[in-house]
Amino acid sequence: MIPVAAGVRIWIASGHTDMRKGMNGLALLVQEGLARDPFAGDVFVFRGRAGSLIKALWHDGIGLSLYAKRLDRGRFVWPATVDGVVALSAAQMSYLLEAIDWRIPTMPADCKVKDRF
Repeated sequence: MIPVAAGVRIWIASGHTDMRKGMNGLALLVQEGLARDPFAGDVFVFRGRAGSLIKALWHDGIGLSLYAKRLDRGRFVWPATVDGVVALSAAQMSYLLEAIDWRIPTMPADCKVKDRF
């Protein structure tokens, strides 16, 4: 998990991205395609066409980092819009990284919650 400090904004680049891009290519995409500063300390998350790979770009004040996660099965939940960015909270980012629907988080059916009354 990316150690996201309080106040760091997380942005999902909607649509799909060419996953052959590395740090420099994604930073250029943030600058030109999303009209944002890739070195401002925000986290930018990109998803490939197949939906099983995401990359996160983050500048922590010291240097640029690139994180990647590939699912063995299933797809990452992604917004339906084609262009632009969607803001996420740190909790939603955690759901996203675990391949849980971050838009409508629900409790698993096999999880039992005891009543305290």
